[in-house]
Formats: sequence, C-alpha cells, structure tokens
Amino acid sequence: MIVVTGATGNVGRPLVQAMVEAGQEVTAVSRGVTPVDLPAGAGHVRGDLAAAETLRPALQGAEALFLHDGGAGGHGLDPRALLDVARGEGVRRVVLLSSQGVATRPESHSHGGVMRAIEEAVRESGLAWTILRPGGFASNACAWAESVRAERTVAAPFGDVGIPVIDPADIAGVAAVALGKDEHDGQIYELNGPVAVTPRQQAEAIGAALGEPVRFVELTRQEAHLRMAAFLPEPVVETTLAVLGEPNAAELRLSPDAERILGRAPRPFAEWARRNVEAFR
Repeated sequence: MIVVTGATGNVGRPLVQAMVEAGQEVTAVSRGVTPVDLPAGAGHVRGDLAAAETLRPALQGAEALFLHDGGAGGHGLDPRALLDVARGEGVRRVVLLSSQGVATRPESHSHGGVMRAIEEAVRESGLAWTILRPGGFASNACAWAESVRAERTVAAPFGDVGIPVIDPADIAGVAAVALGKDEHDGQIYELNGPVAVTPRQQAEAIGAALGEPVRFVELTRQEAHLRMAAFLPEPVVETTLAVLGEPNAAELRLSPDAERILGRAPRPFAEWARRNVEAFR
C-alpha cells in the first residue's frame, strides 16, 4: 500500500489518480479529504502533517509514503516525528515533494531553510528515500482564474521574464515511478521545463485555450508585493518576487530529470492550460 499526503493538492490529486489507475492500493491523506474528492478505489484518512500521530491509522501496513512539504503549514511540520511514526508502522520508502529553492536559494529561510531541514530529516530517517525538487508550478496560474473569468485579464509583474514551469501532473508522474522502484532510492531530482515561459505568454496560452483574447496587465514590483502580502508571509513574498523577476542561472537551467524518468518531455504550459481551461471560463 502507498500513502499519499496532500492528496487533494496540485500534485497529490493526480498522483492518487495515477496510482489507482495503475492498480495500486492507495490511501489518501489530507486534513479535508472526503470520499467525494477521491477516485473510486482510493482509501482515505483524515490527518494533519503537523500532528504526526494523526497519520498513524493511514500508515499501518503501508510500504511507501509520498510526503508533501506541508505547504503554507510547513513551518509547523515536525518531519522527524512523522518519519518515526512511518518507520514504526513498517513504511520502507519515502518520496518527498521538496522545492528547487533548497538548491537555488539556500540563503532563503522561506524556500531553502525550512525545506532543507525536512530534506535532512528524510535523508536521516533510515528509510529509502527520493527527493523531488520542482521549480514553478504551471498551476500557479490558477491565481489568475478569477480575473480571467470576470475580465479576461491577467495581472502580474515581470511580464517578459520567463522561467521553466512544470505541470504538477508530471511531478506526480515522477513520484509514481519513484514510489515503486528501488533504482530511484537515494536520488534527488530537479523537475522543470520543458521551456521557459513568461507571464505574458501564459496569458496568451490561457486565451488560446479559451478561444478568446486574455489581456495582460503588467504590475510593478511594489504592486505585486502588496497583492501577495495579503496572503503570504513577508519572506515568502520577497523570495518569490526575486525568483520571478531575477531568476538565477540554476533556476533557468532546464533539468533533464523529468524527461529521463517519464520517458517523454514534460508537458508545456499551453497543454496544462487546455486541460484546465474550465477554471478560467
């Protein structure tokens, strides 16, 4: 059995779907998961990553664990306690969804510091492990869904600065492989690509998927900061703006890892937009 935490998230949801379709026994874990959120055939257990003991019922009899990074609640995650529970219940392998920022922004507490500590706990857990370090998610464009639906407008800073974002379903595809094969134990994979794409190009791709134009409005850095500060901690805002506006060479490098593991190129943003167009109608 495989346990998937963050099971209703951008990566967890397609991962559960893929593993059920492959005939795997899957238990999905999320604070708010309900049977209606899951594909037929997946089990479900409510659990909170910040309270390790709540995951014990899900982990009983499991062989492998997909560990979400805790998202916005990552600062409250005690990874060593959680991994102790997993090991005690017989889990042999963990695949961690980490962040590219561990390597590319090691000085950043928000991106590098918290996730680095979680990675260290995974590597020292005594379990077989694989670490996934994705860059920007294509699904971050869902932040524009309301303005696209209401006004056919995307507002973002750094309109012509591109970074290689990745489809979360491709991250899930890599995770599914790593959860089931020993050859990926002890590996760290950077996941991005297939090409750099700018916010302006993303708006155009959403418009093409809708079949009508989507106007791009470029925000100043200050305007973007004010908008992001309404729902993100200050250190996260600053680091995110730095990545979006001044990506370093490591953040622009196209990693071959996703293509090598999936056996195909990662999907472009335009394909993600077509597949998720209903969010923008």
